[in-house]
Amino acid sequence: MAGFTVCAGAKADFRLCNKTNSRIGVSIGYKEKDTWSTEGWWNVPANSCETILRGALSSRFYYVYAIDYDRGGEWNGKAYMCTRDKEFTIRGIEDCLARGYDRSGFFEIDTGEQGSWTVQLTEPTAKAAQQSHAPSESGERPAAANAGVAPGGSVQ
Repeated sequence: MAGFTVCAGAKADFRLCNKTNSRIGVSIGYKEKDTWSTEGWWNVPANSCETILRGALSSRFYYVYAIDYDRGGEWNGKAYMCTRDKEFTIRGIEDCLARGYDRSGFFEIDTGEQGSWTVQLTEPTAKAAQQSHAPSESGERPAAANAGVAPGGSVQ
């Protein structure tokens, strides 16, 4: 649907900025030690930012799935994880439907092991620049080949 921009930030947090004219809902996926988790929803007003995770980042890879409440559509990718309609924290990314959850495609953010990171979700008019990541055989990352957003994504 729309694009995204990512950049390292000055403060030690994982932040998301909504650079659109719509209200959006954001969920995030990450691995802590040996357990994958997904959390949501953060409601981010148009043209504003929200801190999603506070403190220094503990993982290199984070995954984001967001929906546009006003115009419909989503920012998604091919890293499938569990979500639900209401506020959630879900441990594990396997068997989402069998466990009563929705299965949503998240796009991958490679923080390069920085201590903080900011993701900027943009309007669909932004130019596309997607990164492709093959799944890790060691199970370090969920299957996420070419996990980005639809055309309109950009990475800085």
